[in-house]
Amino acid sequence: MRRISVWLTALALLVGPVPPAAHARATDEPPTLDFVPPEPGTYRLHRIMRAPEGRVLTVDGRAAPLSRFTRERITLLGFIYTTCTNPEGCPLAYRVFYRLKDEIQATPGLADKVQLVTLSFDPAHDSPEVMKRYAGRQLEAEGGLRWYFLTTRSVDDLVPLVEGFGQDVRYSVDTSTGRPVRQLSHVLKVFLIDRSGYVREIYTSTFLHPQTVMGDIRTLLMEEVLPDPHR
Repeated sequence: MRRISVWLTALALLVGPVPPAAHARATDEPPTLDFVPPEPGTYRLHRIMRAPEGRVLTVDGRAAPLSRFTRERITLLGFIYTTCTNPEGCPLAYRVFYRLKDEIQATPGLADKVQLVTLSFDPAHDSPEVMKRYAGRQLEAEGGLRWYFLTTRSVDDLVPLVEGFGQDVRYSVDTSTGRPVRQLSHVLKVFLIDRSGYVREIYTSTFLHPQTVMGDIRTLLMEEVLPDPHR
């Protein structure tokens, strides 16, 4: 736990140039799945843990509890930082979220049951203004779907969220070009959260695909109609 706090605090104090924002082109297709996902409703998604609580900032700089964005609707939440250039990291998450947005909006009755949350773990750089630029037109609510882009005021506000979700992160300095460049090192994780605020699935890059996520969303919706008596 303390290790994450130390790394993030060091990151906030590190001064150096940062690479430009690099979310992948939204038109790029996610990698092809090498397996066939099970049909929605033929499996169960267990309660893994309760989503942590903490303070976040919206793109307008307004403070709010994270639970405001992880309740009432099924939530897909991913940690990113806007200067990430790893194609298997933040750009992949952005691309999958973008594809899901299109599919959800095209499905009657689904857009008002699901929301997307992109949360920065780089408060030293990703201010509300930076997150607003990163979001671009995705902030425009279309067909009832909400996609929130959030950050935190400080490392102190961020640490309980990072630790609560089990999202490990550290920084390194790349000197291959002769100049230090701030980098965050992390394993991509995206969290599927039910309406009650429980994490029901955690996706890494191998399983983060619109097809798998949509199947899990439909499974949760079917569960709400026919609750599992053993849960």
